Amino acid sequence: MAAASPPHRRLVSLTAAAFSKIHHRQECLLLSRAGGGVPRRRLVSLTAAAASKIRHHFPHRRLLLSHLPDGAAATVSPSTGSVATMDRRLLDAATSGDTSPIMVTQPDLRDPGVLLATTPQGNTCLHIASALGHLEFCKQVLELNQSLLTAVNADNETPLVIAVKNGHASLASVLLGFCRGHQERRDAVLQKDQNGCNALHHAIRGGHRGLALELIAADPGLSRDVNKESPMFIAAVKNFEDVVGKLLEISDSSHGGPSGQNALHAAVGKGNPDIVRSIMMARPWLAREENGDKDSPMRKAVCEGKIDIVAVLLQHDRSLGYLIASNNSPLLNYAAAYGHVGVARELLKHCPDAPYCSKSGFSCLHAAAWNGRTEFVQFVLGSKHLQQVINMQEKDGRTALHLAAEKRNSRLISALLLHQGIDITLLNNKGKTARQVLAAATKDNADSIWVCMLSW
Repeated sequence: MAAASPPHRRLVSLTAAAFSKIHHRQECLLLSRAGGGVPRRRLVSLTAAAASKIRHHFPHRRLLLSHLPDGAAATVSPSTGSVATMDRRLLDAATSGDTSPIMVTQPDLRDPGVLLATTPQGNTCLHIASALGHLEFCKQVLELNQSLLTAVNADNETPLVIAVKNGHASLASVLLGFCRGHQERRDAVLQKDQNGCNALHHAIRGGHRGLALELIAADPGLSRDVNKESPMFIAAVKNFEDVVGKLLEISDSSHGGPSGQNALHAAVGKGNPDIVRSIMMARPWLAREENGDKDSPMRKAVCEGKIDIVAVLLQHDRSLGYLIASNNSPLLNYAAAYGHVGVARELLKHCPDAPYCSKSGFSCLHAAAWNGRTEFVQFVLGSKHLQQVINMQEKDGRTALHLAAEKRNSRLISALLLHQGIDITLLNNKGKTARQVLAAATKDNADSIWVCMLSW
């Protein structure tokens, strides 16, 4: 009869078996340390990995705990199901940042099985110290065991992510330094938290420009992750020109944002011509991309009246001035609707024959009249480029004068009538002149508004 395997070997084998079958079973036997001298580093590692797998794959699980280390606080987190085995002395040291218990007075804390233990939330002593900004403590424990860098807690956070999220940029830089140059630690740099954000997302969002540049240099792969917002989109929102520039140097870096936006939408929204210029030089096609609201960066700049941004966009690509939105409206119509005379001038400066009406015949003058933009109406009336729209009729046969009459806008009517080329005899599809439309609209209020029509 063959001799039985030593108990500690059977325990390791059983834990490994449970770990390997975790995708097939909803129960897992977790063993942390047997009394017979089982190497704690290996078993603690297995326990953390198994608990992590269970949390992700099996919301209804049962953990059987056995043979916990002597003196460990054996608890199970009701929210995560992870096993808490961290020695209280180690937790206190990580919380206070005092390294003397580990390095001087209590050397047993340096044992890997103790040093790698976690709290109920899956945090190691390095997670705790990183969250609290204890730089020297972090450096000391990493000199003892650098595998702590790759440990992931219940929220999928590495110590690096924890440090960045808590605003400890200097500490994060040190942790990054421990990872740099070690391929096996690349996961610690690229790790995304439970919300899909990596360290670069958090660094830019937190305003840590220097750290963001360090992270980009350390691993360009960070630039490719998108969790609603790419790092480049966030950098554009933050007006971080240097960060955007570095990200643009990475050919496959992501530029997306929420609701179909891209980094150029963000730069236009912030009104930053330098970032707009950088993006246009590297990725000019983004100016035409529409978001979920069918709004392209070019149209956004026009609608928001950002003359300097419109100028930068047109300087890099004059054809943008000829864009027709998905609703068939040209850019001049949008400028007119919002009353942005300066934008219209810039468009016509670069594109003297820019489209001025939709397929239905609704012109920029119609748009200005309908929205009560008197200054824009006066601009059109005085523009050599737009004389053809003065008497243009839209699909219902209405001229801008008809619309001004419908709106009973005396200032618009007066401005239009002062133009010598205005044709007051044109009929809409109902056979009405603008004067008749006005008469019908003002029959119960025919005082001041009617005065401006007396010369007809």
